[in-house]
Amino acid sequence: MKNIIKNTYKRMIKLLFAALIFLTGCENYVSTAEKTTQIKTFKPKTVTVFVTAKDTDLLIKNTEKLKFQSSKQPLGSQPFIFVDPEKTFQTIEGIGAALTDASAETFYKMPKNIQQKIITSYFDSIKGIDYNFARTNMASCDFSSESYNYVEEKDIQLKTFNVKHDEKYRIPFIKKAIKEKNGKLKLFISPWSPPAWMKDNNSILHGGKLLDQYKQCWANYFVKFIREYENHGIPIWGLSVQNEPMASQSWESCIYTAKEECDFIKTYLGPTLWKNGMKDKKLIAWDHNRDMVYQRACTILRDPDAEKYVWGIGYHWYEGVTGNMQFENVKLVTEAFPKKKVLFTEGCAERFDSTRIHAWTLGEKYGYSMLNDFKSGAVAWTDWNILLDETGGPNHVGNLCFAPVHANTKTGKLIYTNIYYYIGQFSKFIKAGAKRIIASSNRINLETTAFINPNGSIVTIVLNRTENKYKYQLIINDKATSLESLPHSIMTLVINPKQ
Repeated sequence: MKNIIKNTYKRMIKLLFAALIFLTGCENYVSTAEKTTQIKTFKPKTVTVFVTAKDTDLLIKNTEKLKFQSSKQPLGSQPFIFVDPEKTFQTIEGIGAALTDASAETFYKMPKNIQQKIITSYFDSIKGIDYNFARTNMASCDFSSESYNYVEEKDIQLKTFNVKHDEKYRIPFIKKAIKEKNGKLKLFISPWSPPAWMKDNNSILHGGKLLDQYKQCWANYFVKFIREYENHGIPIWGLSVQNEPMASQSWESCIYTAKEECDFIKTYLGPTLWKNGMKDKKLIAWDHNRDMVYQRACTILRDPDAEKYVWGIGYHWYEGVTGNMQFENVKLVTEAFPKKKVLFTEGCAERFDSTRIHAWTLGEKYGYSMLNDFKSGAVAWTDWNILLDETGGPNHVGNLCFAPVHANTKTGKLIYTNIYYYIGQFSKFIKAGAKRIIASSNRINLETTAFINPNGSIVTIVLNRTENKYKYQLIINDKATSLESLPHSIMTLVINPKQ
Protein backbone atom coordinates (compact mmCIF):
# COMPACT_ATOMS: atom_id res chain seq x y z
CA MET A 1 0.00 0.00 0.00
CA LYS A 2 2.83 2.34 0.87
CA ASN A 3 4.46 1.67 -2.52
CA ILE A 4 1.19 2.50 -4.32
CA ILE A 5 0.87 5.83 -2.47
CA LYS A 6 4.54 6.57 -3.10
CA ASN A 7 4.25 5.89 -6.86
CA THR A 8 1.04 7.93 -7.09
CA TYR A 9 2.77 10.82 -5.35
CA LYS A 10 5.68 10.63 -7.81
CA ARG A 11 3.28 10.68 -10.80
CA MET A 12 1.48 13.73 -9.38
CA ILE A 13 4.80 15.55 -8.94
CA LYS A 14 5.74 14.77 -12.56
CA LEU A 15 2.35 15.99 -13.82
CA LEU A 16 2.62 19.20 -11.81
CA PHE A 17 6.18 19.76 -13.08
CA ALA A 18 5.08 19.20 -16.71
CA ALA A 19 2.19 21.60 -16.24
CA LEU A 20 4.55 24.19 -14.79
CA ILE A 21 6.89 23.87 -17.79
CA PHE A 22 3.92 24.20 -20.16
CA LEU A 23 2.58 27.28 -18.39
CA THR A 24 6.04 28.85 -18.22
CA GLY A 25 6.49 28.18 -21.93
CA CYS A 26 3.14 29.83 -22.68
CA GLU A 27 4.10 32.78 -20.51
CA ASN A 28 7.40 33.12 -22.33
CA TYR A 29 5.64 32.87 -25.66
CA VAL A 30 3.20 35.60 -24.72
CA SER A 31 6.02 37.70 -23.32
CA THR A 32 8.01 37.34 -26.57
CA ALA A 33 4.96 38.23 -28.66
CA GLU A 34 4.32 41.29 -26.52
CA LYS A 35 7.93 42.36 -26.85
CA THR A 36 7.68 42.03 -30.61
CA THR A 37 4.63 44.26 -30.77
CA GLN A 38 6.22 46.72 -28.37
CA ILE A 39 9.29 47.37 -30.61
CA LYS A 40 9.12 51.05 -31.43
CA THR A 41 9.21 51.85 -35.13
CA PHE A 42 12.17 54.11 -35.95
CA LYS A 43 10.91 57.71 -36.11
CA PRO A 44 13.58 59.94 -37.69
CA LYS A 45 13.53 63.66 -36.93
CA THR A 46 16.54 65.16 -38.76
CA VAL A 47 19.20 64.10 -41.27
CA THR A 48 22.68 65.61 -41.66
CA VAL A 49 23.95 65.67 -45.24
CA PHE A 50 27.57 65.27 -46.41
CA VAL A 51 28.41 65.67 -50.12
CA THR A 52 31.29 65.19 -52.55
CA ALA A 53 30.47 66.47 -56.04
CA LYS A 54 32.25 67.13 -59.33
CA ASP A 55 33.00 70.73 -60.37
CA THR A 56 32.20 72.06 -56.88
CA ASP A 57 34.10 72.73 -53.67
CA LEU A 58 32.09 69.99 -51.95
CA LEU A 59 34.48 67.36 -50.57
CA ILE A 60 32.79 65.43 -47.75
CA LYS A 61 31.15 68.78 -47.02
CA ASN A 62 28.42 69.09 -44.41
CA THR A 63 25.89 70.92 -46.57
CA GLU A 64 22.67 70.94 -44.58
CA LYS A 65 20.52 69.48 -41.82
CA LEU A 66 16.97 68.64 -42.80
CA LYS A 67 13.82 67.77 -40.88
CA PHE A 68 11.60 64.79 -41.55
CA GLN A 69 7.88 65.30 -42.03
CA SER A 70 4.95 62.90 -42.16
CA SER A 71 4.85 61.29 -45.59
CA LYS A 72 2.11 60.00 -47.83
CA GLN A 73 2.25 57.07 -50.21
CA PRO A 74 5.02 57.99 -52.70
CA LEU A 75 4.18 58.04 -56.40
CA GLY A 76 6.19 56.09 -58.95
CA SER A 77 6.74 59.28 -60.90
CA GLN A 78 8.64 60.82 -57.97
CA PRO A 79 12.24 59.68 -57.27
CA PHE A 80 12.65 58.33 -53.75
CA ILE A 81 14.87 56.15 -51.58
CA PHE A 82 13.18 53.99 -48.96
CA VAL A 83 15.23 52.81 -45.98
CA ASP A 84 14.14 49.93 -43.75
CA PRO A 85 16.26 49.81 -40.55
CA GLU A 86 14.51 46.71 -39.21
CA LYS A 87 15.94 44.33 -41.84
CA THR A 88 19.65 43.77 -41.21
CA PHE A 89 22.34 41.88 -43.11
CA GLN A 90 26.12 41.48 -42.62
CA THR A 91 28.11 43.12 -39.83
CA ILE A 92 30.88 45.43 -41.01
CA GLU A 93 34.45 44.73 -39.87
CA GLY A 94 36.01 47.87 -41.29
CA ILE A 95 37.25 50.00 -44.18
CA GLY A 96 40.87 50.88 -44.93
CA ALA A 97 43.89 50.28 -47.13
CA ALA A 98 47.23 48.52 -47.53
CA LEU A 99 50.23 49.77 -45.56
CA THR A 100 52.89 48.65 -48.03
CA ASP A 101 56.64 49.16 -48.25
CA ALA A 102 56.03 51.81 -50.91
CA SER A 103 53.61 53.70 -48.66
CA ALA A 104 55.98 53.55 -45.70
CA GLU A 105 59.04 54.61 -47.71
CA THR A 106 57.15 57.54 -49.21
CA PHE A 107 55.85 58.53 -45.78
CA TYR A 108 59.36 58.84 -44.30
CA LYS A 109 60.57 60.96 -47.22
CA MET A 110 58.15 63.70 -46.16
CA PRO A 111 58.64 66.41 -43.50
CA LYS A 112 57.48 65.40 -40.00
CA ASN A 113 54.53 67.80 -39.98
CA ILE A 114 53.34 66.32 -43.28
CA GLN A 115 53.79 62.81 -41.89
CA GLN A 116 51.40 63.65 -39.08
CA LYS A 117 48.99 65.20 -41.56
CA ILE A 118 48.92 61.93 -43.51
CA ILE A 119 48.22 59.89 -40.36
CA THR A 120 45.51 62.32 -39.25
CA SER A 121 43.92 62.44 -42.71
CA TYR A 122 43.41 58.70 -42.75
CA PHE A 123 42.96 57.56 -39.17
CA ASP A 124 41.48 60.45 -37.17
CA SER A 125 37.71 60.17 -36.74
CA ILE A 126 37.13 63.95 -36.72
CA LYS A 127 39.81 65.50 -38.93
CA GLY A 128 40.23 62.44 -41.15
CA ILE A 129 38.26 59.62 -42.74
CA ASP A 130 38.61 57.17 -39.82
CA TYR A 131 40.20 54.09 -41.40
CA ASN A 132 40.03 51.11 -39.03
CA PHE A 133 41.10 48.23 -41.28
CA ALA A 134 44.44 47.52 -43.00
CA ARG A 135 46.50 45.05 -44.96
CA THR A 136 50.24 44.60 -45.29
CA ASN A 137 52.58 42.43 -47.34
CA MET A 138 54.47 39.48 -45.86
CA ALA A 139 57.93 39.85 -47.49
CA SER A 140 58.28 41.87 -50.69
CA CYS A 141 55.64 42.71 -53.29
CA ASP A 142 55.73 44.85 -56.42
CA PHE A 143 55.23 47.94 -54.24
CA SER A 144 58.59 47.42 -52.56
CA SER A 145 61.82 49.07 -53.70
CA GLU A 146 63.46 45.67 -54.01
CA SER A 147 62.73 41.97 -53.65
CA TYR A 148 63.50 40.40 -50.27
CA ASN A 149 62.43 37.74 -47.78
CA TYR A 150 63.13 36.98 -44.12
CA VAL A 151 65.32 33.85 -44.18
CA GLU A 152 68.55 32.65 -45.66
CA GLU A 153 68.49 30.10 -48.48
CA LYS A 154 67.62 26.51 -47.57
CA ASP A 155 66.97 27.41 -43.93
CA ILE A 156 64.17 24.90 -43.50
CA GLN A 157 64.17 25.33 -39.73
CA LEU A 158 63.76 29.13 -40.17
CA LYS A 159 66.54 29.74 -37.64
CA THR A 160 67.65 32.86 -39.53
CA PHE A 161 64.13 34.33 -39.71
CA ASN A 162 63.98 38.04 -38.91
CA VAL A 163 62.06 41.14 -40.03
CA LYS A 164 64.94 43.62 -39.82
CA HIS A 165 64.12 44.83 -43.33
CA ASP A 166 60.72 46.07 -42.14
CA GLU A 167 62.07 47.79 -39.04
CA LYS A 168 63.35 50.75 -41.05
CA TYR A 169 60.08 51.96 -42.59
CA ARG A 170 57.08 49.65 -42.54
CA ILE A 171 56.92 48.58 -38.89
CA PRO A 172 57.18 52.13 -37.49
CA PHE A 173 54.68 53.34 -40.11
CA ILE A 174 52.14 50.69 -39.10
CA LYS A 175 52.73 51.45 -35.41
CA LYS A 176 51.94 55.13 -36.01
CA ALA A 177 48.62 54.13 -37.58
CA ILE A 178 47.83 51.80 -34.67
CA LYS A 179 48.66 54.53 -32.15
CA GLU A 180 46.38 57.01 -33.93
CA LYS A 181 43.55 54.44 -33.65
CA ASN A 182 44.30 53.77 -29.97
CA GLY A 183 45.16 50.19 -30.85
CA LYS A 184 41.88 49.57 -32.69
CA LEU A 185 43.22 48.80 -36.17
CA LYS A 186 42.48 45.39 -37.67
CA LEU A 187 45.48 44.32 -39.76
CA PHE A 188 45.71 41.30 -42.04
CA ILE A 189 48.77 40.04 -43.90
CA SER A 190 49.17 38.66 -47.43
CA PRO A 191 52.18 36.92 -49.02
CA TRP A 192 53.12 37.57 -52.65
CA SER A 193 55.62 34.72 -52.88
CA PRO A 194 57.52 32.18 -50.78
CA PRO A 195 61.34 32.44 -50.96
CA ALA A 196 62.73 31.42 -54.36
CA TRP A 197 64.28 28.19 -53.05
CA MET A 198 60.85 26.94 -51.96
CA LYS A 199 59.45 27.16 -55.51
CA ASP A 200 59.66 25.07 -58.66
CA ASN A 201 60.88 28.02 -60.80
CA ASN A 202 63.54 29.04 -58.22
CA SER A 203 62.31 32.64 -58.40
CA ILE A 204 60.00 34.79 -56.33
CA LEU A 205 58.87 36.42 -59.59
CA HIS A 206 56.88 35.09 -62.56
CA GLY A 207 54.51 32.75 -60.76
CA GLY A 208 55.85 29.29 -60.12
CA LYS A 209 54.56 26.90 -57.47
CA LEU A 210 55.39 25.99 -53.90
CA LEU A 211 57.29 22.70 -53.83
CA ASP A 212 55.76 19.87 -51.81
CA GLN A 213 58.83 19.43 -49.59
CA TYR A 214 58.59 23.04 -48.39
CA LYS A 215 54.87 23.31 -47.69
CA GLN A 216 55.24 22.76 -43.94
CA CYS A 217 58.18 25.16 -43.86
CA TRP A 218 56.08 27.80 -45.62
CA ALA A 219 53.23 27.30 -43.15
CA ASN A 220 55.72 27.77 -40.30
CA TYR A 221 56.91 30.95 -42.02
CA PHE A 222 53.45 32.50 -41.51
CA VAL A 223 53.62 31.74 -37.79
CA LYS A 224 57.12 33.20 -37.52
CA PHE A 225 56.04 36.41 -39.26
CA ILE A 226 52.95 36.86 -37.09
CA ARG A 227 54.97 36.33 -33.91
CA GLU A 228 57.69 38.74 -35.00
CA TYR A 229 55.20 41.49 -35.83
CA GLU A 230 53.29 40.96 -32.61
CA ASN A 231 56.57 41.12 -30.69
CA HIS A 232 57.02 44.53 -32.33
CA GLY A 233 53.65 45.65 -30.97
CA ILE A 234 51.63 45.02 -34.13
CA PRO A 235 48.65 42.69 -33.52
CA ILE A 236 47.68 40.57 -36.54
CA TRP A 237 43.93 40.18 -37.04
CA GLY A 238 44.06 37.83 -40.00
CA LEU A 239 45.92 36.51 -43.03
CA SER A 240 45.27 35.46 -46.59
CA VAL A 241 46.80 32.32 -48.07
CA GLN A 242 48.23 33.93 -51.20
CA ASN A 243 47.84 37.20 -53.06
CA GLU A 244 46.36 36.58 -56.52
CA PRO A 245 47.02 32.82 -56.70
CA MET A 246 46.01 32.58 -60.37
CA ALA A 247 48.29 35.34 -61.70
CA SER A 248 51.83 34.82 -62.95
CA GLN A 249 53.24 38.34 -62.74
CA SER A 250 56.55 39.98 -63.56
CA TRP A 251 56.72 40.74 -59.84
CA GLU A 252 56.38 38.51 -56.75
CA SER A 253 53.75 35.84 -57.39
CA CYS A 254 52.91 32.19 -56.79
CA ILE A 255 50.28 29.95 -58.38
CA TYR A 256 47.75 27.74 -56.58
CA THR A 257 44.87 25.98 -58.28
CA ALA A 258 41.71 25.79 -56.20
CA LYS A 259 42.53 22.22 -55.18
CA GLU A 260 46.12 23.13 -54.34
CA GLU A 261 45.03 26.00 -52.14
CA CYS A 262 42.44 23.77 -50.47
CA ASP A 263 45.03 21.07 -49.79
CA PHE A 264 47.56 23.58 -48.43
CA ILE A 265 44.96 25.01 -46.06
CA LYS A 266 43.72 21.71 -44.66
CA THR A 267 47.04 19.86 -44.51
CA TYR A 268 49.53 22.57 -43.59
CA LEU A 269 48.48 26.17 -42.93
CA GLY A 270 45.26 25.59 -40.97
CA PRO A 271 46.65 22.93 -38.60
CA THR A 272 49.89 24.88 -38.13
CA LEU A 273 48.04 28.03 -37.07
CA TRP A 274 45.84 26.13 -34.66
CA LYS A 275 48.75 24.15 -33.15
CA ASN A 276 50.56 27.41 -32.48
CA GLY A 277 47.71 29.08 -30.62
CA MET A 278 46.53 31.14 -33.61
CA LYS A 279 43.07 29.72 -34.06
CA ASP A 280 41.67 33.23 -33.61
CA LYS A 281 43.48 34.59 -36.69
CA LYS A 282 41.01 35.10 -39.53
CA LEU A 283 42.13 32.90 -42.44
CA ILE A 284 41.14 34.31 -45.84
CA ALA A 285 41.18 32.22 -49.01
CA TRP A 286 41.37 33.28 -52.67
CA ASP A 287 42.42 36.98 -52.42
CA HIS A 288 42.00 37.42 -56.19
CA ASN A 289 39.35 38.63 -58.65
CA ARG A 290 35.56 38.43 -58.58
CA ASP A 291 35.44 36.50 -61.87
CA MET A 292 36.57 33.20 -60.31
CA VAL A 293 35.55 33.82 -56.71
CA TYR A 294 32.64 31.36 -56.66
CA GLN A 295 34.63 28.49 -58.17
CA ARG A 296 37.40 28.98 -55.61
CA ALA A 297 34.98 29.33 -52.68
CA CYS A 298 33.01 26.29 -53.78
CA THR A 299 36.12 24.09 -54.01
CA ILE A 300 37.50 25.09 -50.62
CA LEU A 301 34.35 25.52 -48.55
CA ARG A 302 32.79 22.23 -49.64
CA ASP A 303 35.78 20.37 -48.25
CA PRO A 304 34.99 20.03 -44.53
CA ASP A 305 38.66 19.49 -43.65
CA ALA A 306 39.60 22.85 -45.23
CA GLU A 307 36.38 24.74 -44.52
CA LYS A 308 36.79 24.54 -40.75
CA TYR A 309 39.95 26.65 -40.93
CA VAL A 310 38.62 29.32 -43.30
CA TRP A 311 36.99 32.48 -41.94
CA GLY A 312 36.22 34.08 -45.29
CA ILE A 313 36.86 34.66 -48.97
CA GLY A 314 38.80 37.72 -50.14
CA TYR A 315 38.59 39.23 -53.62
CA HIS A 316 39.94 42.01 -55.88
CA TRP A 317 38.37 44.03 -58.70
CA TYR A 318 40.81 43.66 -61.59
CA GLU A 319 38.34 41.66 -63.67
CA GLY A 320 36.54 45.00 -63.86
CA VAL A 321 39.23 46.97 -65.70
CA THR A 322 36.84 47.18 -68.66
CA GLY A 323 34.00 48.26 -66.38
CA ASN A 324 32.39 44.84 -65.95
CA MET A 325 32.60 44.38 -62.19
CA GLN A 326 31.07 40.99 -61.44
CA PHE A 327 29.32 41.71 -58.13
CA GLU A 328 26.87 38.88 -58.73
CA ASN A 329 29.63 36.32 -58.19
CA VAL A 330 30.32 37.74 -54.73
CA LYS A 331 26.63 37.64 -53.90
CA LEU A 332 26.48 33.99 -54.95
CA VAL A 333 29.21 33.17 -52.43
CA THR A 334 27.32 34.92 -49.61
CA GLU A 335 24.13 33.07 -50.55
CA ALA A 336 25.75 29.64 -50.91
CA PHE A 337 27.97 29.92 -47.81
CA PRO A 338 26.16 32.25 -45.37
CA LYS A 339 28.33 31.24 -42.40
CA LYS A 340 31.46 32.52 -44.13
CA LYS A 341 32.51 36.12 -44.75
CA VAL A 342 33.41 37.86 -47.98
CA LEU A 343 35.63 40.93 -48.08
CA PHE A 344 37.23 43.17 -50.67
CA THR A 345 40.99 42.83 -50.17
CA GLU A 346 42.51 44.94 -52.95
CA GLY A 347 41.72 47.40 -55.72
CA CYS A 348 43.34 50.45 -57.26
CA ALA A 349 43.06 52.66 -60.33
CA GLU A 350 45.92 51.22 -62.33
CA ARG A 351 48.64 52.82 -64.46
CA PHE A 352 49.57 56.14 -62.95
CA ASP A 353 49.23 59.15 -65.25
CA SER A 354 49.90 62.54 -63.68
CA THR A 355 47.59 64.26 -66.18
CA ARG A 356 44.66 62.23 -64.82
CA ILE A 357 45.33 62.65 -61.12
CA HIS A 358 42.14 64.70 -60.68
CA ALA A 359 40.01 62.67 -63.12
CA TRP A 360 36.57 62.30 -61.52
CA THR A 361 36.13 58.77 -62.86
CA LEU A 362 38.82 57.55 -60.44
CA GLY A 363 36.71 58.28 -57.39
CA GLU A 364 33.45 57.23 -59.02
CA LYS A 365 34.87 53.78 -59.66
CA TYR A 366 35.56 53.46 -55.95
CA GLY A 367 32.11 54.68 -54.96
CA TYR A 368 30.45 52.29 -57.41
CA SER A 369 32.52 49.33 -56.24
CA MET A 370 32.15 50.01 -52.52
CA LEU A 371 28.41 50.50 -52.72
CA ASN A 372 27.85 47.30 -54.69
CA ASP A 373 30.40 45.21 -52.80
CA PHE A 374 28.62 46.00 -49.54
CA LYS A 375 25.26 45.23 -51.16
CA SER A 376 26.74 41.89 -52.26
CA GLY A 377 27.63 41.00 -48.67
CA ALA A 378 31.17 42.32 -48.11
CA VAL A 379 32.06 42.78 -44.44
CA ALA A 380 35.18 44.88 -45.14
CA TRP A 381 36.67 46.95 -47.95
CA THR A 382 40.44 47.37 -48.40
CA ASP A 383 42.00 49.80 -50.86
CA TRP A 384 45.50 49.10 -52.22
CA ASN A 385 48.41 51.48 -51.32
CA ILE A 386 47.37 54.06 -48.76
CA LEU A 387 50.05 56.47 -50.02
CA LEU A 388 52.35 56.70 -53.07
CA ASP A 389 54.87 59.22 -54.35
CA GLU A 390 54.64 61.66 -57.26
CA THR A 391 55.43 58.89 -59.77
CA GLY A 392 52.85 56.39 -58.51
CA GLY A 393 55.54 54.35 -56.78
CA PRO A 394 58.05 53.30 -55.64
CA ASN A 395 57.62 49.97 -57.46
CA HIS A 396 60.57 47.78 -58.33
CA VAL A 397 59.04 46.54 -61.60
CA GLY A 398 57.53 49.82 -62.78
CA ASN A 399 53.91 48.83 -62.08
CA LEU A 400 53.00 52.40 -61.10
CA CYS A 401 49.48 53.10 -59.82
CA PHE A 402 47.17 55.70 -58.33
CA ALA A 403 46.54 56.06 -54.60
CA PRO A 404 44.00 58.25 -52.76
CA VAL A 405 46.86 60.49 -51.65
CA HIS A 406 50.13 61.15 -53.48
CA ALA A 407 53.10 62.72 -51.72
CA ASN A 408 55.49 64.80 -53.79
CA THR A 409 58.80 63.86 -52.18
CA LYS A 410 60.56 66.72 -54.00
CA THR A 411 58.29 69.55 -52.86
CA GLY A 412 56.95 68.06 -49.62
CA LYS A 413 53.34 68.63 -50.69
CA LEU A 414 50.36 66.27 -50.72
CA ILE A 415 47.83 65.74 -53.50
CA TYR A 416 44.44 64.40 -52.41
CA THR A 417 42.67 62.71 -55.30
CA ASN A 418 38.88 62.40 -55.31
CA ILE A 419 39.41 58.71 -54.48
CA TYR A 420 40.18 59.83 -50.93
CA TYR A 421 36.86 61.66 -50.64
CA TYR A 422 34.76 58.90 -52.21
CA ILE A 423 36.20 56.32 -49.79
CA GLY A 424 35.74 58.81 -46.96
CA GLN A 425 32.03 59.15 -47.70
CA PHE A 426 31.84 55.53 -46.47
CA SER A 427 34.70 55.09 -43.98
CA LYS A 428 34.10 58.26 -41.96
CA PHE A 429 30.51 57.34 -41.17
CA ILE A 430 30.16 53.54 -41.24
CA LYS A 431 31.64 52.22 -38.01
CA ALA A 432 32.98 48.76 -37.14
CA GLY A 433 30.05 46.69 -35.94
CA ALA A 434 27.55 48.45 -38.22
CA LYS A 435 24.98 46.28 -39.96
CA ARG A 436 23.84 46.80 -43.50
CA ILE A 437 20.11 47.50 -43.80
CA ILE A 438 17.75 47.84 -46.75
CA ALA A 439 17.88 50.93 -48.94
CA SER A 440 15.61 50.74 -51.96
CA SER A 441 15.72 53.26 -54.84
CA ASN A 442 13.05 53.63 -57.48
CA ARG A 443 15.55 55.20 -59.92
CA ILE A 444 18.52 53.27 -61.33
CA ASN A 445 20.52 56.49 -61.54
CA LEU A 446 20.25 56.96 -57.77
CA GLU A 447 22.27 54.03 -56.46
CA THR A 448 22.08 53.42 -52.73
CA THR A 449 22.91 51.32 -49.71
CA ALA A 450 22.46 51.90 -45.97
CA PHE A 451 23.77 50.85 -42.56
CA ILE A 452 22.85 51.10 -38.90
CA ASN A 453 25.79 51.81 -36.60
CA PRO A 454 26.26 50.29 -33.12
CA ASN A 455 25.11 53.61 -31.60
CA GLY A 456 21.84 53.40 -33.56
CA SER A 457 22.64 56.06 -36.16
CA ILE A 458 21.55 55.31 -39.72
CA VAL A 459 23.94 56.00 -42.60
CA THR A 460 22.56 56.06 -46.15
CA ILE A 461 24.83 56.40 -49.19
CA VAL A 462 23.45 57.85 -52.44
CA LEU A 463 25.60 57.69 -55.58
CA ASN A 464 24.84 59.61 -58.78
CA ARG A 465 27.18 58.81 -61.69
CA THR A 466 25.19 60.75 -64.30
CA GLU A 467 25.28 64.28 -65.70
CA ASN A 468 21.81 64.91 -64.26
CA LYS A 469 20.55 66.52 -61.08
CA TYR A 470 17.83 64.66 -59.20
CA LYS A 471 15.38 65.86 -56.56
CA TYR A 472 14.27 62.94 -54.42
CA GLN A 473 12.73 61.98 -51.10
CA LEU A 474 14.39 59.97 -48.36
CA ILE A 475 11.67 57.89 -46.69
CA ILE A 476 11.94 55.95 -43.43
CA ASN A 477 8.71 54.30 -42.37
CA ASP A 478 6.10 57.09 -42.48
CA LYS A 479 8.56 60.00 -42.40
CA ALA A 480 10.21 61.75 -45.36
CA THR A 481 12.48 64.63 -46.27
CA SER A 482 13.41 66.17 -49.62
CA LEU A 483 16.97 66.23 -50.98
CA GLU A 484 18.85 66.94 -54.19
CA SER A 485 21.56 64.79 -55.78
CA LEU A 486 24.07 66.77 -57.86
CA PRO A 487 25.60 65.43 -61.10
CA HIS A 488 28.52 63.05 -60.47
CA SER A 489 28.13 63.15 -56.72
CA ILE A 490 28.05 60.94 -53.66
CA MET A 491 25.99 61.80 -50.57
CA THR A 492 26.13 60.41 -47.05
CA LEU A 493 22.95 60.94 -45.06
CA VAL A 494 23.37 60.53 -41.30
CA ILE A 495 20.39 60.14 -38.97
CA ASN A 496 21.46 60.06 -35.34
CA PRO A 497 19.48 58.13 -32.70
CA LYS A 498 19.38 61.13 -30.38
CA GLN A 499 17.77 63.95 -32.31
